[in-house]
Amino acid sequence: MQTTTNHKELAHHDAHISSECYSDRAEISGEDFARAFRQYPGGVAVITADSPDGPVALTATSVVSVSAAPPLLAFSISHRASTAASIRSAHSYVVHFLGKDQLEIAQLCATSGVDRFADTRLWARLPTGEPYFPSAPAWVAGTRIDQLDAGAASIILLRATQSKVTPGADGTPPLVYFNRGWHHLGEHSQVS
Repeated sequence: MQTTTNHKELAHHDAHISSECYSDRAEISGEDFARAFRQYPGGVAVITADSPDGPVALTATSVVSVSAAPPLLAFSISHRASTAASIRSAHSYVVHFLGKDQLEIAQLCATSGVDRFADTRLWARLPTGEPYFPSAPAWVAGTRIDQLDAGAASIILLRATQSKVTPGADGTPPLVYFNRGWHHLGEHSQVS
């Protein structure tokens, strides 16, 4: 697939917009930005890949659906993440959408300095080779078609190549991260 974004043009365009439209505005601090986003809940996903260094995983709340036709999704990863270099060097990924019963996997993949694949009962490999967690209610595998460095993070765009939704997963309460805590959605949280 050919991407139409010329990153040099985009950067020039952004710099032009910044200098033209925002030169008189102050930038908020990183802490103020993070505090605001703590009020915005995010679905919890685990992203796995087979990098040149071996299997790698991270927990993310930054997964977004970009397009259904063609099927595209994206996620971001901080350059400070312990798995950043390995994730950025991979070419295919599995994005797992976690339910409340996968809290252990979410916490494991969010912890630095541990072997996320030490417990071989938790994970397996797809026929295409990528490591994945079979207990996830749903997952989408895809290949990277673009990567954009943006500030202190990278945005990785994938084209979906396969997916699975576990039978009965429609009733699985999703795992959500909100204000530095793990939560789940369910009938108790439905407001309309």
